[in-house]
Amino acid sequence: MARPTKNATPICLGLSLLAVIGIAIGLATSTPLVIVLTLIPTVAYEMYRVEGESTKWASWGMGAVLVALLAFMMFDVSWNLAEWLGQEEADVGGYLVPLGDVKTLGAAMLGALAVVLFFRTRGIYTRWLAGIIFVSVAALVYGLNPDVFSDLLRQGAQEAVNQL
Repeated sequence: MARPTKNATPICLGLSLLAVIGIAIGLATSTPLVIVLTLIPTVAYEMYRVEGESTKWASWGMGAVLVALLAFMMFDVSWNLAEWLGQEEADVGGYLVPLGDVKTLGAAMLGALAVVLFFRTRGIYTRWLAGIIFVSVAALVYGLNPDVFSDLLRQGAQEAVNQL
């Protein structure tokens, strides 16, 4: 049964505003943790709203990645996966993601899962939430590592051209 939509519009508007505030504060103060903290309610509401089998798995995976990312950032865990695995890129949901610090990879995984949710769901509110998450994660990746951000942006543009 479909989730009620009576309050979905004001909730999504509020979450959009929260994301904008989190992005602005996080980037202005060079504190990406703020962006992650403001993502928690959006990811939680996304987990509540999705109904399909694959979208439930993607949203719960997003929740798990967000918790891990939050822990890595709060405890300042720095672990370079490229050195540990001996490769520069990994396939995450069909997208090649540059490996490096585990925090940047976690953010990229959140972005890939947001794209999956955006395209796999039919609901306007779940797509709206996926968009909020994707934009927040883009800002998060930029805040964590601008070089990786430009690599992912270039790769996304190339993927868009390939789809045309």
